[in-house]
Amino acid sequence: MLLLLTVSVAAVAQNPKREFRGAWIQCVNGQYLGKSMAELRQMLSSQLDVLQGAGINAIMFQVRAEGDALYNSAYEPWSRYLTGQQGRAPQDGWDPLAWMIEECHKRCMECHAWINPYRAKTKGTTQMAVSHAAVEHPERVFQYGDLLIFNPALASNRIYTCMVVEDILTKYDVDGIHMDDYFYPYPAAGVAIPDAGYYNADSRGISNIEDWRRDNVNMLIEDLHELIRSTKPWVKFGISPFGIYRNNPDGYNSARGSATSGLQNYDDLYADIVLWTKKGWIDYTIPQIYWNLGTKAADYDVLCRWWNDYCGERPVFVGQDVERTVKGTDPMRPGQHQMQAKYELQRSLPNIKGSCQWYAAAVVNNPGNYRTMLERVYHNTPALQPQMKFIDKKAPKKPKSVKIEVIGNDIYLTWNAPRGKKEMDKAVQYVVYRFEQGEKLNTELASKIYGTTRDTKIKLTGNQMGCTFVVTALDRLHNESKGVKVKL
Repeated sequence: MLLLLTVSVAAVAQNPKREFRGAWIQCVNGQYLGKSMAELRQMLSSQLDVLQGAGINAIMFQVRAEGDALYNSAYEPWSRYLTGQQGRAPQDGWDPLAWMIEECHKRCMECHAWINPYRAKTKGTTQMAVSHAAVEHPERVFQYGDLLIFNPALASNRIYTCMVVEDILTKYDVDGIHMDDYFYPYPAAGVAIPDAGYYNADSRGISNIEDWRRDNVNMLIEDLHELIRSTKPWVKFGISPFGIYRNNPDGYNSARGSATSGLQNYDDLYADIVLWTKKGWIDYTIPQIYWNLGTKAADYDVLCRWWNDYCGERPVFVGQDVERTVKGTDPMRPGQHQMQAKYELQRSLPNIKGSCQWYAAAVVNNPGNYRTMLERVYHNTPALQPQMKFIDKKAPKKPKSVKIEVIGNDIYLTWNAPRGKKEMDKAVQYVVYRFEQGEKLNTELASKIYGTTRDTKIKLTGNQMGCTFVVTALDRLHNESKGVKVKL
């Protein structure tokens, strides 16, 4: 590990100013069960503090695992993953999503509400609430092994999913709507999807059932895109697909697929991620490239390059498996694990704009000094979110009345918020840069970021005499204003 630190510290100055640095906080692993709501808040708050220290700037928070809710839903029952029984509300009235948004924003993190569109019941759910959609409308689901699945062929399910998302959008100040890799169910040997009758009844002129299934999912993705843009256009819509789009039977990387031999989004889950990207229906992609370098069936190197080359019309963030990474050996450096090699590769590819850690608690647990390396090396400097000019490219106005003030016994840099007529023009966050006396002012360097805040002031600590500070404003999509400088 000392070798890893020595080799990587030299690259710290190259850390990008803009990079997505996410982490998934899931409910389905049972980490909430058996705890009071107060204990849960304490646990999650502690996780967020550690993640913030590790440079994480976005949280993917699971709020809908199986047609249920970890928020105050107008349509769906409270999740058993939260309270132990589906339909049972938190005793103290806690709303986890509202709380998580507030806690993330206090730490200058984004909060993306993570939902599953089709899963209605998982294997471990033995009792369903009477208010669950699958109980009230059993004709809208089908059985697949131990699962119940909202039938993607039904327009009623597309409408219902949009209603669920609209409910979240209108009630909560989320920064994103996020969906994972569960579209049509993962194939089980010998189990057929029971939808041939629906296809025969209404094929919509599509010549085979596989293309028809893909079109069912396509319609949902397009509908969600249009809903989000019309309701809150600044909210990002992202997908975290399985790490392989398609296997290329010719054994090389091309638009047809990658040199891999695993489960496929296109052919097995009926999720045409490349089409959604090209159509502009999604704003980011986080392929779950959980394998290691050198994995024969699905090599991390092969897959990173493929997603960069063929899905780069929208930003790509790599889904990283923390525990698997530290268990693997770097092919070029036998004495260390694969974290350095993976980060060097992803940052060398122009369309890969960051990564997301699977999973948040693994980062906190710090296996193989993974979190330590984020803190000391790869997230050593802060990062703003990647720009999404295809949504909005207009920067807010610059902060007003920037000055140095003494408040009590402390010195603060203070300012006033700039005016913004429309929501997307308003400043929601600020960046403060610090430059030594005589140093050239260059706000493109992440190493010069003194801090970020949603407040209109920041405390100055230590000896800052002679330093110049520059304050800029960020809107909801992290478009950055011109800077205002002040010298201490």
